[in-house]
Amino acid sequence: MMKLAFSVLAVAVAGAFNVANAQEPTLSPAAKEASKTIYFERCAGCHGILRKGATGKNLEPVNSQKLGQSRLEKIISYGTEGGMVNFDDILTKEEISNMATYIQQVPDTPPEFGMQDMLKSWKLVIKPEDRPKKPMSKVNLKNVFSVTLRDTGEVALIDGDTKKIWGIVKTGYAVHISRVSKSGRYVYVIGRDGKLDLIDMWFEKPTVVATLKVGIEARSVETSKFKGYEDKYAIAGSYWPPQYVITEGDTLKPLKIMSTRGMTVDGEYHPEPRVASIVATEDKPEWVVNIKETGMIRLVDYSDLKNLKETTIESAKFLHDGGWDSTKRYFLVAANASNKVAVVDTKTGKLAALVDTAAKPHPGRGANFVHPKFGPVWATSHLGADVISLIGTDPAKHPKQAWKVVQELKNHGGGSLFVKTHPKSSHLYADAPLNPEQSVAESVTVYDIKNLDKPPVIINVAKMADLPESKAVKRVVQAEFNAAGDEVWYSIWAGKTEPSAIVVLDDKTLKMKAVIKDPKLITPTGKFNILNTQHDIY
Repeated sequence: MMKLAFSVLAVAVAGAFNVANAQEPTLSPAAKEASKTIYFERCAGCHGILRKGATGKNLEPVNSQKLGQSRLEKIISYGTEGGMVNFDDILTKEEISNMATYIQQVPDTPPEFGMQDMLKSWKLVIKPEDRPKKPMSKVNLKNVFSVTLRDTGEVALIDGDTKKIWGIVKTGYAVHISRVSKSGRYVYVIGRDGKLDLIDMWFEKPTVVATLKVGIEARSVETSKFKGYEDKYAIAGSYWPPQYVITEGDTLKPLKIMSTRGMTVDGEYHPEPRVASIVATEDKPEWVVNIKETGMIRLVDYSDLKNLKETTIESAKFLHDGGWDSTKRYFLVAANASNKVAVVDTKTGKLAALVDTAAKPHPGRGANFVHPKFGPVWATSHLGADVISLIGTDPAKHPKQAWKVVQELKNHGGGSLFVKTHPKSSHLYADAPLNPEQSVAESVTVYDIKNLDKPPVIINVAKMADLPESKAVKRVVQAEFNAAGDEVWYSIWAGKTEPSAIVVLDDKTLKMKAVIKDPKLITPTGKFNILNTQHDIY
């Protein structure tokens, strides 16, 4: 009787599945494979490998099929005001049509990636004992910029003093971040394809000395910074499989893998809780690991890997990027979908606050400065709103302002990814590269932090580069200061086959100081100054 009931149930489920997928559009095998690649490279970061959504909307067939082919093609082509970029200058009409069809189909589940897979991928190119004993070049390593060349799978190390490319190294696809070891010697870069590369800057030219594939898709890497653990460990977080791995710091040999699957803050199980940002505290052997879909923040104690201790803090969904306050006691991280910023007190190991903000906060690392009226603040920009939110960060001396949005500054448009300032600067910079309006995406807003009532300056940075006219929007993205704090570098992110550039502004005058152009400088996006990244200066 039980077997019969089970058979009837199986037939019913199969029938329901077939009905649900009866209208699923089809693609040729070649078109599906090409669309799968495009989705991974361009879409999965916001919408998820399984398309369950996070910063972007849920794109499972039950939702995408309701929109239909024509509507989906328009959204992909022209973007949305919620922060989705237009793809009509990146993809062909046929590719856009195929993508609209592809996301109406049931997504494939990728394979897992465990310790044996990682060990097979691990390559120790040059052993630590065979590396230089001192820097072999005359390059000022503190003022080197690690620049992501998104579409070539490379990183350019640029000498910030001479504005010349010091070296280009092959890495993973679309390196998301570069992090610097406590010693300042090593640069850790991780690509969206899960490839982690360790670059040694003590060679005559920057050299990859170890590589490791940590998964199929990834975004984050960090090193151990506590006294006695300098350069000892690294940690890399994956989007798929949802997990993080702890490795040896100078070889990338994988030591321990921890899954992040589990329950959300709402008490529901999630199969794809991706590791977003990771930061290292300096006053204890601990990493702050932010789990996107669950809204959980894990404090990972790396002092004893065999008996690893995790403290789990409930915050809000969907956790993304963030940075330290000026004291480096509190970590502030954006919860995109909840329109909140979570504040973690790393001294007590507890959630200090959940701060309500405008739509879809996206700070990068954020920006710290002293507000003329409200004292120390941390700033975040927004994907879904044209404002910069300033959050009070001094509960000791400014308790009334602490963990509240004390002021909103008008940005020149929504679709912002990064804000930036520097302790030696009196300016706050904000971009808007994902805005659908070309003139907005090409420009930045600059505020005088000593007089925030003064109208900000809006600069079309893309025009300064004097690049050839093209179909592709020249998106201006991510301000990064040099080591001295008197220059601001902006990437001009053009099309894959179009010339790109980096524009260097004089922070005092806001005038163009230099333009870095090179045929090898293809789709530059993130830039990470070694000194500022090493010491979390922002």
